[in-house]
Amino acid sequence: MRLRLGSVSLLWRILFSTSIAITALFATLGWILQQQFASVATSSLEGEVRASFQAYDSLWNARSDQLATISLVLSRLPQVRAAFGTGDKATIRDAAGEVWDKLAAPDTLFLITDPEGAAIAQLGPLGDFKDVPWVRAAARQFPKQARGMEILGGRLYQVVVTPVYVASGQDNALLDVLAAGIPVDVSLAQALKTSTGGSALAFLWNRRVVASTLDPRAQREIAGDRAASPEERVSIAGSEYYQYSSALDDVRGKPMGELRILRSFDASRNRISQMRTRLVILWIAAMLTGILLTYLLAGRLLEPVKALDRAAAEIGKGNYDVRMPVQGGDEIGRLAATFNSMCASIRQGREDLIRQERISTIGRLSTSIIHDLRNPLASIYGGAEMLVDTDLSPEQVRRLAANIYRSSRQVQNLLQELADVAEGRAHVREICRLREVIAAACAPVAASAEAHRVTIEVDAPENIELPLDRSPMERVFQNLIANAVEAMPAGGSISIRAERGESEVLVSVEDTGPGIPALIATQLFQPFVTAGKKNGLGLGLALSRKTVLSHGGSLWAEDKNGGARFVMRLPA
Repeated sequence: MRLRLGSVSLLWRILFSTSIAITALFATLGWILQQQFASVATSSLEGEVRASFQAYDSLWNARSDQLATISLVLSRLPQVRAAFGTGDKATIRDAAGEVWDKLAAPDTLFLITDPEGAAIAQLGPLGDFKDVPWVRAAARQFPKQARGMEILGGRLYQVVVTPVYVASGQDNALLDVLAAGIPVDVSLAQALKTSTGGSALAFLWNRRVVASTLDPRAQREIAGDRAASPEERVSIAGSEYYQYSSALDDVRGKPMGELRILRSFDASRNRISQMRTRLVILWIAAMLTGILLTYLLAGRLLEPVKALDRAAAEIGKGNYDVRMPVQGGDEIGRLAATFNSMCASIRQGREDLIRQERISTIGRLSTSIIHDLRNPLASIYGGAEMLVDTDLSPEQVRRLAANIYRSSRQVQNLLQELADVAEGRAHVREICRLREVIAAACAPVAASAEAHRVTIEVDAPENIELPLDRSPMERVFQNLIANAVEAMPAGGSISIRAERGESEVLVSVEDTGPGIPALIATQLFQPFVTAGKKNGLGLGLALSRKTVLSHGGSLWAEDKNGGARFVMRLPA
């Protein structure tokens, strides 16, 4: 079933509109906040990656500087230089190793080679090396130290190459080369990750991952990949990362690898998800709070409208004395004042209408009484004339006296009815037997019917009783019977029948006369419509129908072969 907006109360329409407005507002604000938060989170992530790289760079340079300083100190110690001068591998290894073990970390590689890279002695965790080719590549930077990343024994090292010169005549001669290196492995990557605030690191050399804190799947995805942009957003193993890339140079300064520092968006996504959850909770709380406040405030604001609605309902019931309290000078106050003025105008108009209707009723009733007085006055006049001009028997005199008495009573009732209306007194209906009402209506026209040789047959059960205004209803039946008698000057019959249903009584009045003239058939119950009647005003049927309608019934004529038939329906 479709709900029509007009059937919904004003309060609920306000609540519905408010809820839509609050929903739209919070949806817009939520989207803006989410976008802003995502932008801030991305910027924060970028800042964290840069900070991680700065921390790595500082730490990496510090380790390289420490390695270079130790190598330089070692190359300048007299006992070490003296050992180098002997050319004996064991002497060189023992002299350098004694000092190296005190200064360097345990996992640091230390090699002593000749200028061509042939190994003389070595210290550290690796096996025996005969040739170190990148020493020759670093010679172009001598007498300065050379730094970079190099592969030795299948492992990547951060190395520092330090030349050892001795005086030879007037020039310094390159005697030996010290090569110190720190292994780049998983333990180093984990240490750097901890030191850089938790960013993931991956060392790649010749597009091969040599050390990383990423999981194996992520390592396989980035292995063999193209060189990364300095800063970009990447998807690795189904996760989003912000990546910062930096080149790794060998001892010649040639980029051969890269370091990738990655920061996952998972934490930011979790924060955004938490923010969304909080926004939803806040949205629901704000919705409920807004609706509750709207309900309370709207209910308070609409209370005068409800009072106005109740007052309008009282007006609909006919209570025109209702008044609205005028509170304030706002729209509601002005509406209440206008409503009160409208009620006052309605009261005044109603009083004027009642006066006018009373005058009009008196006029209509006067016309009706003029019409209805004709029959009883004619009966009185005819009876009196017969008493004066004719010698009658005592029985005939009694009959004429009874007719004159009934007619005079009828005249008196008509005049009393007019007086009641003029003074505003309502007629009280009484329970009447329908057969008695019909009989009372037949009595005044019995003499005329007899004179015209018209028989009247009444078929109405004795047990039919109705609440009727008796005098007007008697005139209704009298009008119908008198019209039928007048329509049959050569004689005929009138049949009056009554039947009772569940909620109504049907009464029919039929005659055997010529029927209803076609000229007036469609206007039969309109005032001043008559045909073939001497001195007729054309008001009888119109007034009769009005009387029946005032009793809640109806009166109509039906087509009948050979005569007229009028049917009256009265509520039981």
